[in-house]
Amino acid sequence: MSKDKENLSIKKWAEDDRPREKLLQKGKLSLSDSELIAILLGSGSKNESAVELSKKILSSVQNNLNQLGKLSVQQLCKFKGIGPAKAVSIVAAMELGRRRRLEEALEQKKISSSNSVFEIMQPLIGELPHEEFWILYLNNSNKVIEQFQISKGGITGTLVDVRITLRKALELGAVSIILVHNHPSGNLKASEADKQLTKKLKTASESLDIKVLDHIIVTEKSYLSFADEGLL
Repeated sequence: MSKDKENLSIKKWAEDDRPREKLLQKGKLSLSDSELIAILLGSGSKNESAVELSKKILSSVQNNLNQLGKLSVQQLCKFKGIGPAKAVSIVAAMELGRRRRLEEALEQKKISSSNSVFEIMQPLIGELPHEEFWILYLNNSNKVIEQFQISKGGITGTLVDVRITLRKALELGAVSIILVHNHPSGNLKASEADKQLTKKLKTASESLDIKVLDHIIVTEKSYLSFADEGLL
């Protein structure tokens, strides 16, 4: 091995610059995103270190970890020095991070605002490539009894069965519901179909003394609340 290639190995770096040692000595917060990913990789390619390879991967997604979490094993394997094993490690780590965020959100199940709905549902549907429609069923303390997927559709829409929605509410003894669906396009404007569906569900719910508190449209980074916008 040439001297130049030897210098690319993390083992040849100063101890403070080695990701594993740095984490042990200074703690996880001292590491950059690329250094954390380098630990997952374990090694780089013949021509670049694990950290340099990690920086290249991050650069391809504009250093956005949410975008990194969307890359598939096949997409990651396109980088020189990344094989299936390394790609799977990255995908698994990103998925664990997503699940952790979801569990943290679910621990705060009392709905106090439209933002609390977004915090619960964004990790679940905010980054999907297709639409899904969910219902949050609440008790009289505004605590979530259950979150339930009513339907799963395509890129531009999904169908919702009012009867299934309300039958579930009666089974759970819910006193109110919140409608939630995502817009994969990132568009936060409520469509006419969204408005008509909300009106239909609200009218049907009122006949059973169940209140529709809100309808939230979720995207990757933000949301629209019908209640906040005066659309209910």
